[in-house]
Amino acid sequence: MKTYDVMVIGSGFAGMAASLFAAKRGLSVVQAGGTGGIDFSTGFIDLLAVHPVAEQRVWEDPFAALVALRRDLPLHPYAHVADDEIAAALEEFTGFLEENGLCYTGRPGRNTLALTSAGTVKPTYLLPCSAWGGVEALEAKAPTLLVDFHGLKGISARQIAEVRADWPGLRTARVRFPGMGGELYPEHMAWSMADQARRIELAEAVRPLLGDARFVGFPAIFGMTDTMAVVRHMEELLGRRVFEIPTLPPSIAGPRLRAAFDRGLPALGVRTYTQKLVSAAEVSGEMFHFTAGSGSTAVRIAARGAVLASGRFFGKGLKADRHAVREAVFDLPVRQPEKREDWHRAEFFDPRGHEINQSGLETDAALRPLGADGRPFHPRLHAAGAILAHQDWMRMKCGAGLAIATACKAVRELSQNL
Repeated sequence: MKTYDVMVIGSGFAGMAASLFAAKRGLSVVQAGGTGGIDFSTGFIDLLAVHPVAEQRVWEDPFAALVALRRDLPLHPYAHVADDEIAAALEEFTGFLEENGLCYTGRPGRNTLALTSAGTVKPTYLLPCSAWGGVEALEAKAPTLLVDFHGLKGISARQIAEVRADWPGLRTARVRFPGMGGELYPEHMAWSMADQARRIELAEAVRPLLGDARFVGFPAIFGMTDTMAVVRHMEELLGRRVFEIPTLPPSIAGPRLRAAFDRGLPALGVRTYTQKLVSAAEVSGEMFHFTAGSGSTAVRIAARGAVLASGRFFGKGLKADRHAVREAVFDLPVRQPEKREDWHRAEFFDPRGHEINQSGLETDAALRPLGADGRPFHPRLHAAGAILAHQDWMRMKCGAGLAIATACKAVRELSQNL
């Protein structure tokens, strides 16, 4: 059995990022995990937009927000990662995505308000280049045509226009997607748009509706592997700026990200076992031994170190019964409310969020999970992403950024001890 330097447990944002950072640093890497949250991503990379959550204060400068957050919440995982480390991690992560066909953009040191499929705007730090035209159109309140399709759920141009009453130049149209009928799915449409003939047909359907529009927005369906090439071709065909709006999850943004990692990680030498959850873990002396999957297809894996990036409840990194929350792989102690009745507040939409949302693993400054004795469980076991305690990534708008930054930190600390 081959012994790897690093076992990455999890295949969401944090798991993918940890595998990338470890492989880029010359470590041998094996990764296992089920479908992670990355598949349900909007494609936006949030860094930090809301703090304090109870006050719903929205920040334009995420790094200024980080200063306030570290002051107010010294146990938050971001307290263990410096700003320059975060910036470097994001640059390396998005650089990898660009090498694999996914372009990202944003404004240095500033959050951007991005248009969502509900017509609301979301503060985020980096977003797919294919969505940037929507930012410019929204900011300028430019004459814009939003197009959606008969049979496609998860986005309504008319609803967006109704919500954006502050955008008088916004018009909508619904057209038939060429070559398909009935209920439509973004992934099928995206693969279809790889065919230039299909783009020409779509442009011919939309061109008579353009009017004075300077921008044309579409649901995110413009290809799986080279989205900007499709966007540029549509711009050429229509003579207008074109942009995408992510549909409701699961949108095409998540499969695009996963496809980029599926292409890029093996090329870096990462051995991946997709759709195999880690079902057993043993620590013997200096080594970790894992079983990934079950039954006749289970595989045994040996590694000198590990990054636990298995996510929370959705990723199955945490499990809950009627009495307590447990960590699924090593049965590590989980920081959680003392009593079950304290998990949730009385009001579901309480602006402070719920105590259970900040449950997770306590770590030291090197992001090593603490055992029952309050000391690191193992010198070469680190944790990253949503499984960490003292953060509410959804309400703080910090999910992907937190995953990427802590994955980079965990790998850097681990590599120093191998």
